Amino acid sequence: MKIWKSLNNNVAVVLDEKGQEKVVMGKGICFKKGAGDTIDEDMIDKTFSLSGAEANSKFQVMIKDVPMEHIALGEEIITEAKIRLGNKMNDMIYISLIDHVHTSIVRFQEGITVKNILLWDIRRFYKDEYQVGLWALELIREKCDVMLPEDEAGFIALHLANAQMDEEKMHNMYEITRVMQEVLNVVKYHFNIVFDEDDVYYYRFITHLKFFAKRLAEKKMYEDDDSDDLWMVIREKYPDAFRCVEKISTFIEKKYSYILSKDEQLYLTIHIERIVNKTSR
Repeated sequence: MKIWKSLNNNVAVVLDEKGQEKVVMGKGICFKKGAGDTIDEDMIDKTFSLSGAEANSKFQVMIKDVPMEHIALGEEIITEAKIRLGNKMNDMIYISLIDHVHTSIVRFQEGITVKNILLWDIRRFYKDEYQVGLWALELIREKCDVMLPEDEAGFIALHLANAQMDEEKMHNMYEITRVMQEVLNVVKYHFNIVFDEDDVYYYRFITHLKFFAKRLAEKKMYEDDDSDDLWMVIREKYPDAFRCVEKISTFIEKKYSYILSKDEQLYLTIHIERIVNKTSR
């Protein structure tokens, strides 16, 4: 295997048999070597093959300055996340998560910790991702002898949730999470209820809110599909849930300049009616 480009002593870019770039990593594989020189394949510990050109380019820039141990840590966390979450992740996760793991370790060693103001919400909205985050903190402690605060499990969870959106463009998960919490608060105070977070209807509602908040963050209006008749039926059948949706619509329009379509109002009304009927007041 020949080096196409040496990034540092431990990382190189090579071309496979199809001419596609791959990033290979191993201790000292590029020591005193340059483009055209041969790498001993037995010395390669990790191989990264990112599909997108943008992700591949950014990854190569990022790992030049990241220790091999931190790259391996990030890759191990991503591998575990894919197994546990069972979802395809955007290749940009290799940039965002590895960079975050590296910078959070460096910050902590310098005595700097960052408070995650959304930690409580992240634990509720992204339970599976958060469990991976906790697992990652234990892995970092084991590999680096650094015990990062629980806030970092929340940040890792957001990176994982973001990567599952399956879009080339990275989204603002902070804004998405905030919108979800704001909508839940409107429902909670309108009906004076406490949600059963283990209930299947709560899970379905949260899933719906994630995609609603994602559209809002991207300023993508939901297209109505001539469902006026159904909208009128649902409005009359579930008047209290619909009044709650009207409050949500007013709040969202005022704060985010986003107008809920009739279809969005319809689906929100149905979800809210279900969750309220399944929750004790």
